[in-house]
Amino acid sequence: MIRKTFPRLLGAAAAVVLLVVALTAIAGTGLAAPTAAQANYAPTNSAAPTISGTPQVGQTLTANSGTWNSSTTPTFSYQWERCDTAGNNCAAIAGATGQTYTVQSADANSTLRVVVTATSSSGSGSATSAQTAVVSQPGPAGVIKTTQGQTSVPASSVNLPERMIINGISPGVIHSKRPFVERVHVVDTRGFVVRDALVKITGLPYSWARSGAEVRTDVNGWATVTVVPTRNMPARRGTSLVMFVRARAEGQSLLAGSSTRRLVQVTLR
Repeated sequence: MIRKTFPRLLGAAAAVVLLVVALTAIAGTGLAAPTAAQANYAPTNSAAPTISGTPQVGQTLTANSGTWNSSTTPTFSYQWERCDTAGNNCAAIAGATGQTYTVQSADANSTLRVVVTATSSSGSGSATSAQTAVVSQPGPAGVIKTTQGQTSVPASSVNLPERMIINGISPGVIHSKRPFVERVHVVDTRGFVVRDALVKITGLPYSWARSGAEVRTDVNGWATVTVVPTRNMPARRGTSLVMFVRARAEGQSLLAGSSTRRLVQVTLR
């Protein structure tokens, strides 16, 4: 009787051990399964985020979250990025983590993107919008930012009541009667530098110097004009050559509209 019972007890113990091992394996599988499910059911993007609004300094842009597939309703977070004109080389903008973003002067001549992150109890996923158009400065048509950080406008956009101003001219001294280069700087009454203004210099008396045709200002508002003293200009030291300088927009009247005029002089020393 004992001999018959012992194998049975041994078989029962082995069965218990096998059952424990099986239950442990099942329990282990059950603990790992939610992690895999979480990865499978984390929010996924099916339509990319978009940006609405005008990409101009001072304007407010709004991130539209896009379309997401998620087992539960996700929450969204945002990170705005500043990129190059092609939408590449993007960098996160510090503190720009709201659904709306007010365009800053530092964004001028760049593009913007927004990264949207959707988060639910099952995980999170991110998607990035397309880039905006190149951010412009507020102001008249054709406004651009120069490499020196100035705002440059075309002469054609300077219209009354705004006017052009000749606010710089150099040199003020010459050392001979040889031809010299006179640089003329043009801005408008808003403080913008004016490009493509037509600048003309006329020596006074007329017979003392000549300067040729009108010269256009560059993107920084400077026109470079060669002035040629004639033999009629006295060669003595201290002689002053008075010059009538005019700047105008092409197509406008010589002495009307937003054009400007100024008398300056250079002294022979």
